[in-house]
Order: sequence, then structure tokens, then C-alpha cells
Amino acid sequence: MKNTFKILSLLLALALLLGCLAACRKDPAENSGPEDTEHQDYAAFALDMNSDTLKQVVTVKMFIDGDTTHFNVPSSVSDSGVLKARYLAVNTPESTGKIEEYGKKASNFTKTKLSSAYEILVESDDANWNLDSTGGRHLVWIWYKPDAQSEYRNLNIEILQEGLAVASSSANNRYGDTCTKAIAQAKREKLNIYSGEKDPDFPYGEAIPVTLKEIRCNIEEYNGKKVSFEGVITKNYNNGVYIEDYDAETDRYYGIYVYYGFGLTGDGLDILEVGNRSRIVGSVQYYEGGGTYQVSGLTYRAMKPDDPNNIMLISKGNAAAFVPVSVPTLAGGKVTVDLGEDKGEKEFDCAFLAMDTSVELREARITDVYMTSNEDSSSYGALSLTVEYGGKTITVRTNPFYGEDGKLIDGKSWIGKTIDVKGVVAYFNGNYQVRVFALSDITFY
Repeated sequence: MKNTFKILSLLLALALLLGCLAACRKDPAENSGPEDTEHQDYAAFALDMNSDTLKQVVTVKMFIDGDTTHFNVPSSVSDSGVLKARYLAVNTPESTGKIEEYGKKASNFTKTKLSSAYEILVESDDANWNLDSTGGRHLVWIWYKPDAQSEYRNLNIEILQEGLAVASSSANNRYGDTCTKAIAQAKREKLNIYSGEKDPDFPYGEAIPVTLKEIRCNIEEYNGKKVSFEGVITKNYNNGVYIEDYDAETDRYYGIYVYYGFGLTGDGLDILEVGNRSRIVGSVQYYEGGGTYQVSGLTYRAMKPDDPNNIMLISKGNAAAFVPVSVPTLAGGKVTVDLGEDKGEKEFDCAFLAMDTSVELREARITDVYMTSNEDSSSYGALSLTVEYGGKTITVRTNPFYGEDGKLIDGKSWIGKTIDVKGVVAYFNGNYQVRVFALSDITFY
């Protein structure tokens, strides 16, 4: 009897041991307690003002995208007075080059939080203001107070917990543990990029979603490819339109000529009216006749307005930028543009980057005038004004202009006069020029 009791006791102990081992081997996700499943606001942890990190209250100079913002700072922080902040621990989807899903949502999230903030503070990860791999941006933590009574919130971690960024060395920094928990929670709650759902703001379809900056700076890469992009229509000319868009990071406008030909009618043409901000879908093509690139192959199906291959109206009442520019800048100026971590910096002609954008050429003195005199030419009566400033010259090309007597204006009396002109940067016979469409766009001094 005693032996039987001993055997039963051993069997019971063995069963308990096996049960414990089985429980220990369970997937942690299957054994979640309240601590694992309840939503935590990880962005609300306290900022230690007594830590050895560097801290600076700032104001926003310019929003770039979800994980990059330019802030105004004292010269003690940056000689230029501007700190180009790259957010630590986060990598939001792209919204300034090749557009990615949830890129615009991440960008808008950051802008909304900081635009309404009572106060913003940037913090280094250690005792130094550290630069990223490009050497032009500071790696920082962003803290903000929603209102005067609130404590600081950490925006980097808030972006992570909203599921609007993937990890970027998130565990290997000052707040690594909190970053890791925020990412895990976003995945568990299936938020935004972890949702498995389509981004309602992303232009799905066969076209590559890009910005005009991306197209202009990498134009040869897109030759023959179908792209989609947004911009403001500035001029309608020769069965096509000029379209431009602003890039905050480089503080420049980029543009391209869009040829619609004779295939669009009605609502399709209405989308391309001057002043409209529109989404364009078409193919980048090299135009042999002009030696330039343009976008063509536009379509609009009125019966399917949400077709991703359609051009689309975004807003009305927008204006051309007419960025002030000088003759020397267009005649030989250079500018260096950061094309991203994978491509680095590249130098461009200022005129090339300004191609197809609206400019105001200032203080240009007319030194010569030529009028196209071939009556069989489609450009009969057009003027080519050679203008000079600072020892540099460039051509201003106009449409035919008529005086009050109905006769063509030959422009000979303009020689020696100084003018400002509003037009579009163009390219003809191997040279850059400014194309002017109306006599009212020229101001004489």
C-alpha cells in the first residue's frame, strides 16, 4: 500500500513538472496579461531636464517630412541659425522623393503636432549635437508641449507608437527600451503601416508616385517610365501646360512641361486649367525637337474618376511662384542638391533645376532684339531679346506682340532699356532662356 502511494505521488509530481515545462514553452503572445495588451502612451514619459544631454527650445522654420524638420536655433547651436533635425530612432515612409505608402500621413502627423505645439524642445542623444551620415542633419529627440499646462511629449516615440515609422536603430539609443515597446504595441494593434490595409492617401496603380524634385533631379532615370506627381498649373501653351511644385528641403521649385495633345476634352481639360493643383499621370519622354524632357500620354475617364491612371483635380485658386532670379544665376549659376543617403550630393546648373518653372527675371538690360521674320513659320513675329546683367547674357523669348495699330512690335526701340520679365525657364538650341507669353509680363524702366 505504501509502495502504491509512493508511485502515485511520483506520478503526480511528474505530471505537475511536465505541466510547468509546457507552460514555460508557450508563445509569450499566447500568454499575454493586462500589462501586454492594454494600450500604453509611451510618448508621455518624463523628460529629465537634469540629464547630461544637450537641450534647446526651438521654433519650426520648415517642415520637410515625417522624420525631418528644420528648426530655428541660436548661433551657439548652429552657425547658420538653423538646425536640420533628423529624428532619432524613426524612419517614416518617403514623401519628398519617391512617394511611399503612409508617407504623407506621417508627414502630416508631424506637422499637425508641431504646428499646434505650445513649446518645442530638441534633445541630443548624448552630450553632443551629433550629425547623421550625410553630415548635414542633426540626430535629435523632439519634445513638445501641446499646451501651456502640459508636460513634454516625445514625438519620436509617438510616431513609432502610431505605426507611422519603422525602426531605425531604435533599440540602440537613449530611449531604446521605450522605442522597442512602442513599436511592438503598434504592431500588435496593427496601426497604419502595420495594418495590412491600403493607405487611403496613396495613389495606387502602375505609375510610380514621385515628386517633381525627384523627376527633375533624376530625369534620365525616369525616361520612358509612367509616373504620377502633383503640382500647380502655371501656363497653358501649345497643347500642353507647365506645372511646378515646391520642395521644402531644398527651398526650390521644380517643374516640367506636360503635353496633353488632342486626347483630352471636357472635364479632363478642366483639370489642367491654370491655377489648379492637379495630380498628373503620364510617361516621361525625351522630346527630340526641343532637346528636353516632357510628360505625355495623359488620360481621363469621366465614368471612372477614381481610376488611378486618371489625372485628378486637387484644388483651385493657386498661383505661380514667379521666383525672383538674376541673369548671372540663369546664365551660369550652380547649385548642389542632396539627393538622399543612397545618392549623396550632386551639382546642377541653376537653369536646369529651374526648367519649366515660373520666374521673375530682374534688372536685365536689353542689348539686342531679333524678330522671326519668316511668315511661313509658326513663330512668325516672335522676339528674341538678348539681355545682360553683371557681364552675363541670356535670351528672353516672347510670343508675337501687336501694337494698338494692329502691327507686329519689332522691339527695336527697346534696345538699351532695363526690364523685369515674368516667364517660364525654357531650353532652345542648346541654351536656356526665359519664355514670356504676354506683353504685360514685361516691365520697362
